[in-house]
Formats: sequence, structure tokens, C-alpha cells
Amino acid sequence: EAGGAALGRAADKLFSLSGLFAVRKPKGPTSAAVLNLLKERLLAEAGVQTNGKKRNQVLKIGHGGTLDSAATGVLVVGIGKGTKMLGTMLAGSKKYTAIGMLGKATDTLDATGKVTEEKPYDQVTKGDLENVLQKFTGDIMQVPPLYSALKKDGERLSTLMKRGEAVEAKPARPVRVYSLSLQQFQPPLFTLDVECGGGFYVRSLVNDIGKELSTCATVQELTRTKQGPFTLEEHALQEDKWTIDEIAQSLEHCTALLLGEPARKKLKTEHPGETAVIC
Repeated sequence: EAGGAALGRAADKLFSLSGLFAVRKPKGPTSAAVLNLLKERLLAEAGVQTNGKKRNQVLKIGHGGTLDSAATGVLVVGIGKGTKMLGTMLAGSKKYTAIGMLGKATDTLDATGKVTEEKPYDQVTKGDLENVLQKFTGDIMQVPPLYSALKKDGERLSTLMKRGEAVEAKPARPVRVYSLSLQQFQPPLFTLDVECGGGFYVRSLVNDIGKELSTCATVQELTRTKQGPFTLEEHALQEDKWTIDEIAQSLEHCTALLLGEPARKKLKTEHPGETAVIC
């Protein structure tokens, strides 16, 4: 009976949670898979028995912006009424650290894809790279990758590509880069820090940089270090802290964090077709 009462309290606490918090997405699973794992952990801890579709109706939870499966870093999660706040995360700024490789291009624009092109890169200097970065700062036009979460006829482009279907590239669209800097250059590898607005693809950036340098380039590692006010070091919960109590504490901390966040003006670079994912 005591155990049942404890589970009842845990369930009550779980379903009272509301707001935004952040988790650290590991490399490998999709953002949706991370969300499902988080939900399963919380429901199991609360002793809530679910199966199939009912699970989705029991606990309202969503994330505010897909991270590539090969990427790691901050994944902002909304729970309860917090799911309605996720749209602001899509529109807000994000920071990434990306390691690019000169001399190779892949179909996915990252290390998970098939090599489609190889070119010499010996002629590229650190100065060349730094000069090129200036062309990709500010308001720019960018073509999204074919392997992406963007949709055609209700299906993700990446799903269509994996099935071998012909997919046309989406037209170039306006995006905003607040800052872009070279942190390290050890050919063929280079490390970038990027702060950008909504709808921006770091994989496309690295691919475009390679072309601008008369070679090619692809992303080897990608980490989202910040989304809105949530940083990887301070706010993203590691997997061992995906518990009801830890999330409750994080929600308290993050509520204060969000109140102190200055609202960014609506930008023309936002893309209304990209919506927060809610399970």
C-alpha cells in the first residue's frame, strides 16, 4: 500500500509538471526517439501503465526544434502547457559548434552519408577560410539539405530520399546568421562557432563554404550548444537525470530563466512551415 501511495504521488507530480526544460540529446537517435524514451522513463517512474496510442494521450510532451540524428546537444522540451511555448524556441537564436572536413562531399552533407565528390584542398589557407565566413554572416539565402525534416506531401524529404525517390531541392530561402567564427584550422578539419536564427542548416553552411573555397566540405561533428536561453553546460539534463524530481527542479530554474529572456522581434527569416513536434 505504501508503494502504491508513493507511485500515486509520483504520477500526480508528473502530471502537474508544466513548462520548458532542456535535455542533452546523444549522438545516434532522432530527436523524436529521444522524446519517446524520455516519456517512457517518466511514465514508468510514475507507475503509469500504457500501451500503444494511449501513451500519447496520457502525457503531453514535445520538442522545440529537430536536431539531426548524428548531432548532439541542447534539445528543448515542453511538457504540459509548456508545449504551447515551443514555437518561440523555433524562432529564437541557436548556437552550434561544427567540425567540418575539406575535400569531401556527401549526399547527406554530413559524415553519415555516401561520398559523392572528392576535391583537393591543399590550396586553402586559414586566411581564405576566415575571409569566406564573412560572406555567410548576416541575412543570407540558403538552400536546405535534401536529407532534412522538411516535408513534401506530408512526408519528410529524408524519408523520401532513403526510399530512393526523386526529390527536388527546396528553393533558397532567407536565413539569419548572427555570428560566425573560425575556432580551429587543422586541414582538412576546421571548427566553426555559429549563432543563427530559425530555419538555418549548419550542414548547408559547411557545404556552401566548401564550394566557395573551390573545393568541397562536409560536417563531421555537430553540437547545439545553446537554444534560446538554454545552454548545454548549464541547463541540458544528462540521461541519468531524466527523472520526475530532476525535471521539476529544472522547470523551476528555467521558468526564471525564460522570464529574464528578452523577446526577439519576429524575423522575416522565420519559416512558418516548421512546427514544434508534439507527441
